[in-house]
Amino acid sequence: MSESGKITSSQLSRAAVIYVRQSTLVQVERNTESTARQYDLVHRAQQLGWPREAIRVIDGDLGISGSVTGQRAGFEGMVAEVALGQVGIILALEASRLARDNAAWYRLLDLAGVCDTLVADADGVYHPALFTDRLILGLMGIMAESELHVLRARLEGGIKNKAARGELRRGLPVGLVWGEADGEILMHPDEAVTGVVAAIFGQFAACGSVRGVWLWLRDQGLKFPLQPGAYIRGSEIIWTEPTYHAVHNVLTHPAYAGAYTFGRSRQQRLVREDGTIRVRRRVLPQDQWEVLIKDHHEGFIDWDTYQANQAKIAQNIRPAAHQPGTGAVREGRALLPGLATCGTCGRKLAVYYEGKHKATPGYYCTGTGNMVEGRGTRHLRVGGVAIDQAVTQVFLAALEPVALQACLQAARQLEQGHDAALEQHRRQVEQARYHAARAERRYQAVDPDNRLVARGLEAAWEKALTELAAAEAELARRQAARPATLTAAERAAILALGDDLQAVWDAPTTSDKDRKQLLRTLLDEVNITVHRDHDSGHADLVLRWKGGAITELAIPVKRTPPRRLRTDEDTISLVRRLAAHYDDAKIAWILNRQHRRTPRGLSYTAGRVQGLRHYWGIPRHQDTPGNQEGELLTVADAARELGLAPSTLHRWLSDGFIGGEQLTPAAPWRIRLTPEIRALFVDDAPDGWLAMLEATLAYGVSRQTIMQRVKDGRLRAVHVRTGRRKGLRIEPPAAQDGLF
Repeated sequence: MSESGKITSSQLSRAAVIYVRQSTLVQVERNTESTARQYDLVHRAQQLGWPREAIRVIDGDLGISGSVTGQRAGFEGMVAEVALGQVGIILALEASRLARDNAAWYRLLDLAGVCDTLVADADGVYHPALFTDRLILGLMGIMAESELHVLRARLEGGIKNKAARGELRRGLPVGLVWGEADGEILMHPDEAVTGVVAAIFGQFAACGSVRGVWLWLRDQGLKFPLQPGAYIRGSEIIWTEPTYHAVHNVLTHPAYAGAYTFGRSRQQRLVREDGTIRVRRRVLPQDQWEVLIKDHHEGFIDWDTYQANQAKIAQNIRPAAHQPGTGAVREGRALLPGLATCGTCGRKLAVYYEGKHKATPGYYCTGTGNMVEGRGTRHLRVGGVAIDQAVTQVFLAALEPVALQACLQAARQLEQGHDAALEQHRRQVEQARYHAARAERRYQAVDPDNRLVARGLEAAWEKALTELAAAEAELARRQAARPATLTAAERAAILALGDDLQAVWDAPTTSDKDRKQLLRTLLDEVNITVHRDHDSGHADLVLRWKGGAITELAIPVKRTPPRRLRTDEDTISLVRRLAAHYDDAKIAWILNRQHRRTPRGLSYTAGRVQGLRHYWGIPRHQDTPGNQEGELLTVADAARELGLAPSTLHRWLSDGFIGGEQLTPAAPWRIRLTPEIRALFVDDAPDGWLAMLEATLAYGVSRQTIMQRVKDGRLRAVHVRTGRRKGLRIEPPAAQDGLF
């Protein structure tokens, strides 16, 4: 059957749709000829008999792949129009433009066949309801999907094969650049860039914490380089303030250890609740990387150092419950957080502080023993002062043979840290001087008469000179603040300090964080078991050293005196006020609503309130017989007295139409029933009074304005509580002429 024979008047009476699509934005930008050919299908539709005003072009999916599901708004809209019988023919350059997955392709064909819609490409016109045409269209869809698979397989195969040789060029972290040869990776030619990266690794070796390195960079006033054009050698470097993420990326990226990697992450597809596909990237463990080539290029550190750094960073993360790990060193006077464990259950011990200034440390186990009435006893709760002192004495005794070398090593590390920072500041000054000289040359080279350009270059020169002056001033300040190099006499003094480690340990300049860091260099765990009797007690300590050695200690511990329990004065005063109006159960309810607790941390009950009253001599509430007008009533009693629902009275309270009293926050509202309040609630409204909708029309204002005028007394209103017309009734305008 010819093309014209398949086209009927019914199809010509409907719209002709031209579907235009390119897979990526790069194709839209570069493959302009393909896009132009798709737009030219308008002429083909006119040749098939459709007038120009009946032809529509759908190009909302430009830059979107045909293999995605649920993200092509233009395609989904076209399918909806086909289902509604509004489309007579769909024209595309080829089947792959319409869809590259069979699910979307066959859904379109099924709807087109049922709704008598034609499908046309550059080769012909097809009717999906005809067996032969549907067979051809089905083969086109299969070929389009298989073509995409073949193309993707070829590209991914080439990428993986090149990556396996270490020659695939991908983005490199700052400090590394691609060379001219295949797979060649070189250090960045700028010494300022490589200097700050080397300083990061050097400082991490000293402090052992990513956050510590980040704070050190900020304290030293050092800038961090960013390299936007990571693929381009010699691309311009941007210097910014260092961030934690940037420092963490430097310390965890394997390229800095001379390794070439590929496939360190993997894409995962997830289906959202609304049915759309979400793609996220998951970082893989090292043993699942697709490519790992060690010693591929020169690095800032070796591979063994990189592995040790990763283990250290992993230990710094707070461990999960019941999992090994010490976590990062934190503030606080307790010396054994992360090291101390419970001798009963093996859990890591938590730290608490008590005393007048919350400065006396202690340790407790988060596990509980036998449960009684929903509560359990701790396996362990003990003061930490004696335990910390005992562990410190054993640690200093073990450190004494190498104390002299440790002191000198610490002095050398201090000098190296200052030298690394000063050297980086010198590079920044040199770089600022270069930028100032370059700005000067540009200004000198411009024609003086071209003031539009000269003014801009002059401003850039002045800015560069200002940055140079600031860099030189910072370098001078850092040089003046740098500690002097140790002399022979100072080295002898340091060696003398090695003979008295206790004095160094107790020195004000030695922080609690330093002491905890030192303990972790030799200790793996301190297992604590506490034994108590009626008169005294002791704690058994088992110290496990790095390397497997074990030391056992037994130290006396003090018995904690029982804490005196006393209810706070504010709660007692509140109970005294509430007891004049409420019974014990209602008082307990109010106290619990205010989140108050007994001295033992329990919630209040009627019995506990009764005991508190008896102890402090507070009389109980006495009910008075009968409720007379003017007396304070609860909302429920007042609603019952007025013949209303309590919700209606609550609404009038919240709207401010009537007043209420509340003894304390969370206490029940009470209403004083006066004759004026009783007059607001009637069985029959006065003649002529209007409902809310009628009142808004009569006064010509909104409902909110009517309510506000009733609230402030400018309008009178009553509430009809019975009958079919119950509700609010407003006085009509005839009686309010003098008010507006």
